[in-house]
Amino acid sequence: MRPTGYTGGMPKTGTGQELPSTIARSDAKAQRTYAGAHDSAVETYGEGERAHRTAFSALKHTHEKVGDHWEPKEGNGPSDDHAAQGRDAAAPTHGGVDAHASKRHLYEVAKRLGIEGRSRMGKDELVEAIDRANRRATARARS
Repeated sequence: MRPTGYTGGMPKTGTGQELPSTIARSDAKAQRTYAGAHDSAVETYGEGERAHRTAFSALKHTHEKVGDHWEPKEGNGPSDDHAAQGRDAAAPTHGGVDAHASKRHLYEVAKRLGIEGRSRMGKDELVEAIDRANRRATARARS
């Protein structure tokens, strides 16, 4: 299933904006979540960075970034302390890594991403390592 407004090629939101590549490589639910939140934000704030940030924020409540795409989370809710506190929060963001997930879940994600030394890492170290691996995977997919 394609998101609203799909016309072939790169999937689009209902307002005709192309989806970011990481979302275009994700499942239909991630695409619909982002597109719906983006289109609603465009109505409220107008087209631009704020609409995109709002859409990513909505996506991070239902999905987590794994490698170069987004996957559904085990449960809905903010992905990290920054998402929980809002856009002006001083807490760092972790690029879509579900920092509130269990250490076991983070370990399994790290294993899927081939992160070395994961068995010796604490929860915060796993979050950082997954974030770095995700950025590398996205850069590779875009090149």
